[in-house]
Amino acid sequence: MSLSSARATTEPVAALVAVFAVGLGLALYAGVIDDAFGTLDDDRNVATPTADAVEGRLSTAGVVQPARLGDALGAVPARYRGNATITATTGDRWAVGREPPSGADTETRTVSVRVGPGAVRRGTLTVRVWR
Repeated sequence: MSLSSARATTEPVAALVAVFAVGLGLALYAGVIDDAFGTLDDDRNVATPTADAVEGRLSTAGVVQPARLGDALGAVPARYRGNATITATTGDRWAVGREPPSGADTETRTVSVRVGPGAVRRGTLTVRVWR
């Protein structure tokens, strides 16, 4: 084996070892930062992304369909419970899910609501998520 072929073999191996060491260092650093700041799944607000998913399930062309409310809880993440409520300016109210506890993560947004054939009014969609 010539000197140049031995060198050609060891340089890629050394580069791979260096990349592995850097990756391991970053992973350990991220774990230490996570432990230091205590970011757990319980600390994050799950209502905002859940409300996005619920609104997507309820909407057609940007208008929330209260008749689809039964499908809304399918957007709630695993191991969580949820409640979705639509309230229109006409006073109509539709809800699905259990009564939420006072500490539930909550997301409320203004939406267009179909209140009847050809009738769309402004309203709110409130999504509450808890464990």
